[in-house]
Amino acid sequence: MEQTISELQQKMSTGELTSLQITESYLERISDLDREVNSVIEVNPEAQSIAAGLDAERAGGRVRGPLHGIPILIKDNIDTHDKMQTTAGSLALEGNIAARDAFLVKQLRKAGAVILGKTNLSEWANFRGKRSVSGWSSRGGLTRNPYALDRSACGSSSGSGAAVAADFCAAAVGTETDGSIICPSQTNGIVGIKPTLGLISRSGIIPIAHSQDTAGPMARTVADAAILLGAMTGMDKADSATSASAKRALKDYTRFLDKDGLKGARIGIARNMCGTDQRILALFNQSIVAMKSLGAVIIDPANLPNFDKFGKTEMEVLHYEFKVDLNKYLAGANGRVRSMADVIKFNEENKERVMPYFGQEHMLTAQEKGGLREKAYREALVKNHLLTRKNGIDAAMKKHKLDALIVPSGGPAWMIDLANGDAINWDMESTSPAAVAGYPHITVPMGYIFGLPVGLSFFAKAWSEPTLIKLAYAFEQATKARVAPRFLKTAEL
Repeated sequence: MEQTISELQQKMSTGELTSLQITESYLERISDLDREVNSVIEVNPEAQSIAAGLDAERAGGRVRGPLHGIPILIKDNIDTHDKMQTTAGSLALEGNIAARDAFLVKQLRKAGAVILGKTNLSEWANFRGKRSVSGWSSRGGLTRNPYALDRSACGSSSGSGAAVAADFCAAAVGTETDGSIICPSQTNGIVGIKPTLGLISRSGIIPIAHSQDTAGPMARTVADAAILLGAMTGMDKADSATSASAKRALKDYTRFLDKDGLKGARIGIARNMCGTDQRILALFNQSIVAMKSLGAVIIDPANLPNFDKFGKTEMEVLHYEFKVDLNKYLAGANGRVRSMADVIKFNEENKERVMPYFGQEHMLTAQEKGGLREKAYREALVKNHLLTRKNGIDAAMKKHKLDALIVPSGGPAWMIDLANGDAINWDMESTSPAAVAGYPHITVPMGYIFGLPVGLSFFAKAWSEPTLIKLAYAFEQATKARVAPRFLKTAEL
């Protein structure tokens, strides 16, 4: 199938297909193939009736925009006020029917998207235990990589990444605190955009930390990701961070899809973040050659200062905010738990089902933290922002007059290991500086190692989504690196 949003829209406009037919096609594909991948935790029982209603609108002459009638999957930590649950993959939240749609879901419905279902994720967005297994949740089980089913789909947006790669939807929504859009996108061979904090509302999303959490689009092409991004933006009174996007957020990012977008662009190579894996570096260096051929001005090296100096303070901030933010969310939820303390107690009482492979160390640490007025928290947050913004990304871009910095997004997916947890062996960094700064980051497929995808990352200062989309699109169109998965039992070594 593998049709873009624009192709599907064109077929609906000519009458070749209806939204109902497209929706039923994706549902059939999920039924046939997701038993192996396990990316969809729940399908929307109302998806077909929603699609039929949107078809009737089209027949009456109303088309809401590029997402009208397009089936989209969303991560199961995003509230929907319908017949689906919102659980963050946790049995502790089983049965939680949200009282209202998350703001981004309202925006998607307004744009005419069909909410096809919800995707599995690493439980509690991969912030429960230190020895976690990416893509595993007590409610949803284990999501696998469609390129090689014994490999990780990465987390926490593992289900969204695997579902898009497997063509179970036109596109999907993921969330990220640090790496949870970028890693599953690159590991599943798709495009992921982690936007500037505040571009997309965080209200109605089960949180980890408000200073880093954001939702973002995951799609097979930059164009599809750009369409989905524009549909989700908007000012939300329930999320003060969106006020900063008032004059910066756009409804149409497709205007920046320029095949010549790399011509004259100044691209910095953050060599100190790239690691030493010669296979990854070979693909990365080939990508640099491709960008040079497209007219990019390459500054090599343009190392990122302080990229490895905030690990402890990042974790300190996450633990403080996790307790405060999750307690606030749970107090208004409809599940059996109303606080982090309740979740910890439930997990312990049901540990055979909830914690068969790893524990809840992050929750236990967070529970011991005080409030957000404590000196330790405030000092850690100030340090994080100083090292990642003024003395990090901003400094590198100013010094070299850059449009963007690039690094490899990661390496080939690792073997799933339920006994020991994730075994990531890439000696590199790609996600933390932009995540902690709250700055935008895009990953695009750049090649394969033993048939396993590897991505290329573009990141830059706040609100630079238009520039990053332009650069990523030009690279994507010139290289056409992405190859569809074949659902192999294991990688072809």
